[in-house]
Amino acid sequence: MNKNRNIGIIGGGYAGMAAAVTLAAQGIPVTVFESAKQLGGRARGVLLNETHLDNGQHILLGCYRQMLKLIEQVGGNIDRDFLRLPLQLTLHDCFELKAPHLPAPFHLLAALLAAKGLAISDRIQAARFMLAMRCIKFKLPQDISTLELLRTHGQSENLIRLMWEPICISALNTPAQKASAQVFLNVLRDSLNGSFADSEMLLPRLDFSALFPNRAAEFVKQRGGTIHTSRGVEAILPQNNGVELSTAQGTQQFSHIICAASPAITSRLFRSVPALSQIAEQIDAISYQPIYTVYLQYPAHIILPQAMLGFDRCFTQWLFDKGQIAGQHGLIAAVISAEGLHQEFNHDQLANKVAQELSEQLGINAEPLWHQVIAEKRATFSCEVNLSRPTNTSPISNILLAGDFTAGDYPATLEGAVMSGIKAAKEIIASR
Repeated sequence: MNKNRNIGIIGGGYAGMAAAVTLAAQGIPVTVFESAKQLGGRARGVLLNETHLDNGQHILLGCYRQMLKLIEQVGGNIDRDFLRLPLQLTLHDCFELKAPHLPAPFHLLAALLAAKGLAISDRIQAARFMLAMRCIKFKLPQDISTLELLRTHGQSENLIRLMWEPICISALNTPAQKASAQVFLNVLRDSLNGSFADSEMLLPRLDFSALFPNRAAEFVKQRGGTIHTSRGVEAILPQNNGVELSTAQGTQQFSHIICAASPAITSRLFRSVPALSQIAEQIDAISYQPIYTVYLQYPAHIILPQAMLGFDRCFTQWLFDKGQIAGQHGLIAAVISAEGLHQEFNHDQLANKVAQELSEQLGINAEPLWHQVIAEKRATFSCEVNLSRPTNTSPISNILLAGDFTAGDYPATLEGAVMSGIKAAKEIIASR
């Protein structure tokens, strides 16, 4: 059966490489086309001043089972590759939520009832909210905004600001007044409502190209597959007996293809195929949100109170101490998710603003040795109410789609990307 299958995959990000590994593990030949010089897509490594950075600081959760399983499948080791932290959300000097080692759901209820920085009434209301969501199995009769959902269930503005909105923006990269309440609940269901291990936070010690895509490439090549970098696909050409992909180096024919490119590239490729143009229109209707990552290299003795720390009412939302996480001493990554006033600053101004907040909040008065701002202006889709997202299948049965923006329970996360790639691959494996 596999002799008649030869799969072309457009895009070497997490979705594309997840599909490639899934197919290669079944002995199905794959060829991956990545237009960039390195693999990883929107979660990739960047080398600056001989320092390994990422194009954005991501965290994984213990509930990301498919992602973690794939990392181990291609040779990774979860305990070695990650700094594993129990659920702990800390906004400096104003809020802390920390889960004790208890069976679910008691670990979360205990964390909510003992949360620091909240009035006892807020803590009780937060626990009641989670219990109410458990009762409806985290499923709404119709989607509304996350902010409307929280207000409907008696969550105070202070509670929303200190706990729910930071979780919403971190997970959905969308402000609570716009964010889909149903997707927000999907995240709460699988992380906070799961086991203690599901709620753990995993901070990668490796850059995101090294963590999975590069290992996946070796896994695929060892099983007869081919990985092309710096080779973008220019056109998809459906044929009677397969699909041709056109690149600057020529055309190549495949039995099936999986388009796991960015939404913009997917739309461009699909728009030129009449049977796929409606999917292109659906993709074009999606709006996007930015993520800014500000790297500040301080002298090596500078450390944060903990590896991951948030600020309240600052431009800086979350700080990551790369010294504690990855041995990159003195390197601080500040993350600013979703749209906001920070977009009005140029990169130097924003870096100076973050350094000023570090001084004001933590008393770090040393001057950074250097800084780098990485702005992904279309980092994720804007995870809004009742957003229509394309499915993995298309009107052409041997052309499939993968990516974190495709239909699924999750927002634009690495787990969502990986799940879509696996799903597209399994469609091919199941086909005859």
